[in-house]
Amino acid sequence: MTQHKKLISLIIPVFNEEENIFPLYKAVSPIISDCADKYDFELVFTDNHSVDSTFAKLSELREIDPRVRVFRFSRNFGYQKSILTGYLKARGDALIQLDCDLQDPPDLIPEFLKHWEDGCAVVYGVRQSRRENAVLHYARKLFYRLANYLSEDDLPVDVGDFRLIDRKVVDVLRQVDDAQPYLRGMIAAMGFKQHGIKYDRCGRKHGQSNFRFKDLIGLALDGILNHSIVPLRFATFFGVGVTVLTLLAILGYVVGKLMFGFNWPAGFTTLTVLVLAGISVNALFLGIIGEYLGRIYQQVKRRPLVIVEAELDDLGASHAGLDKIYAR
Repeated sequence: MTQHKKLISLIIPVFNEEENIFPLYKAVSPIISDCADKYDFELVFTDNHSVDSTFAKLSELREIDPRVRVFRFSRNFGYQKSILTGYLKARGDALIQLDCDLQDPPDLIPEFLKHWEDGCAVVYGVRQSRRENAVLHYARKLFYRLANYLSEDDLPVDVGDFRLIDRKVVDVLRQVDDAQPYLRGMIAAMGFKQHGIKYDRCGRKHGQSNFRFKDLIGLALDGILNHSIVPLRFATFFGVGVTVLTLLAILGYVVGKLMFGFNWPAGFTTLTVLVLAGISVNALFLGIIGEYLGRIYQQVKRRPLVIVEAELDDLGASHAGLDKIYAR
């Protein structure tokens, strides 16, 4: 009797990665072949509306290997939504997210699978080192630790999106309705049995990164605001503190004037400093509140997670159509 093999889905988000499509396939092919006695594989590409020949090369790859499935979006919906769509489209018993630039080593796939077979629902890579400038490197380290400190959930530090998740995690993700998902924190907060594997992140061999500095800032804000209301609480406590100090100062002025007859000198500089400080504090906390309100606004609009304009799937040829993908 033939033993049923488990299906493993490789989730690969791409955007303008024409130089990396075939090198990635060449890198993962021997690993897939070595595991072929135990597992079947599929490669799920989510194309964030690349403007180079990425989709054409994915079409070529689909002709070579029918295990390749491609979903092209109608525009760039962002990296996190691209990964989430891959999760929702995948059919595997376990799903492994892998960047197309090969900075995360595919060689760890067998080790991920081993821990999964041992009962881990989530296996993630922990970056020991990465090839980038020192300022960005330490800024990342600071962010991960700040996000974990502020979060009400336990978020692992130095962890990106290179991970394996079990099908039951996908089933939970399917129930989540989040206009701005932060998958690293979302999956960490679910619980289940999770395990981290340390590795050294490689440098990009082909092409240039499409992740801009403002994208990093946006991801950092999502990571903090999606898992913590500490900034709002800080604004509240700081506002209460300023109010108390103001009332004490007013009381001191009144007591000094009525009981001790003090004649206070005209304090133009003091008034100017206090007014500017008050404006700055108000602007800061209105900005914090605005970030949360902006996320609420995006949520209540109920826009689709992504829109798939073309796909290369079991039907073989690309077929166009606006397939609106919701988180649930």
